[in-house]
This record gives sequence, structure tokens and C-alpha cells, in this order.
Amino acid sequence: MQNVHLKERLRGGETVIGTFSGIPSPSLVEAIGYSGLDFVVIDAEHGPVEIQTAENIVRAAEITGMAPIIRVPGNESHLILRALDIGAHGVQVPHVSTREEAELAIEYSKYHPQGKRGLSPFTRAGKYGLAAENHTLRNNENVIVVVNIEGIEGIQNLNEIITVPEIDVIFIGPYDLSQSVGKPGQVEDPEVVSCIKDSVKKIKNSGKSCGSFARDKKYLEILVDCGVQYVTYMVDSAMILQSYKNLKEFFERLSINK
Repeated sequence: MQNVHLKERLRGGETVIGTFSGIPSPSLVEAIGYSGLDFVVIDAEHGPVEIQTAENIVRAAEITGMAPIIRVPGNESHLILRALDIGAHGVQVPHVSTREEAELAIEYSKYHPQGKRGLSPFTRAGKYGLAAENHTLRNNENVIVVVNIEGIEGIQNLNEIITVPEIDVIFIGPYDLSQSVGKPGQVEDPEVVSCIKDSVKKIKNSGKSCGSFARDKKYLEILVDCGVQYVTYMVDSAMILQSYKNLKEFFERLSINK
């Protein structure tokens, strides 16, 4: 499985690409994994996925070597605990705006001494007790913690947030950021793009990885060019819709020219 060690790849300076999964289907995620994507973000914030299905989606991603990350609904202990206990390789925590909120995300994600995550080695993450002896050490080292900065307050506090040592990726959410500056949905607006570029520079200079979201190939190019390492491209439902829309348009052109 070529992409299991996503954290090590990010630490090595690689740029990785994934997508958001909003459709709660292990089969679909397995199919996406065979495309060769590096990771998938299982969306439990905006998507309808329940924890039992999420566990099977994690398994489906692992089968193909695609690292499963869960975007939890909020920065709360029980939400992060359950996501990691079912074996997700990491969590993506939404709407982090202060250093204190970033520290809470770490506290909830890590075992002692880095954090206060509730301990049960008899979970999927602990191989149901088989890996009990080194479970806490292994998880503290391997779990990926991504914090989402999605508004002006988070941007203004970025210099403090990047000093939290255990954060692996700081993710700039362009859509919520656009709304925060009074231009909802205008992610290509110069103010939004400039804000992302400035943030990426600060994050990279701190030694951490930066993440963001691309809605199309043009925006993907912008993100990669400015140094985003953890790139999420589109959402599974939107990709499927666009694929079939393109097919329908092609079919209609064939019918007209017949």
C-alpha cells in the first residue's frame, strides 16, 4: 500500500493530493483509491456519514493505500476520539481561529504526555488489544492533525497558531475565508487568493505543511504554485455530477450532428 505513510511524506516535503468524500459509500471510496490519490477526507462535518459507515470507509481507503482522514463536525473531544479509534490516519478539525483552539485539537488527538485523549487499546486503532503495549506511542507519532483556518480571525492569529508544535497541517479553507471577507463563494477574488498565498508562506516558513481546497484545475495550479503541500481537489459528488454532465453534453452534440 503505497500511500500509508502520508505523515512521513509531508515531513519530507512532498506535495500530496486527495479529495473530499461526502457520499457515505465504502465502495465509492475504494474505487477512488484505485485512481492513485494519496488521501481522502471523509467529511463528517458537511456530509451525512455516520460513525459505523465511516469505519468501513476507512477500511476501504486502506485497501487501496489511500490514507483516510476524517473531517470531524467540530473541535470536541468525543468527536475526535471516535474518529481516531475507528482507525482514521488523522483528523481534520474545522474552524480553528486561535492558538487555544489549536491546542485543544492536539489535546483531544494525542495521548499523554502530548494530550488527554481517552485511552482504550481495544479498538480498531489498537488492533482490538493486540497492539496495547505500544498503542499510545504509535498513535502519538503517526496520527495526522490538520487544523482548518476558515476566517479572518484565524488568519490574524496565524502567527500564534503555527507555534503549536504537534500540528502537522494548517489548512486554509477558501470558501469560508471568502465569506469572512464579505465575498462569499468568490474564491478567485484577488483579496482571497492574496490572503491564501501570504498564509502559505508563513506556514511553510514555520516548518509545517499547508493545505487548501481546489475546485478546478486552474485553482489547483494556483495552490501548487504557491506551495500548498496537502491539496484537496473537489468533492466526490461534484466530480460524479460533472463527469455525467460532460457525457450528456457530448451525447447531445453527437445527436445534433447525426
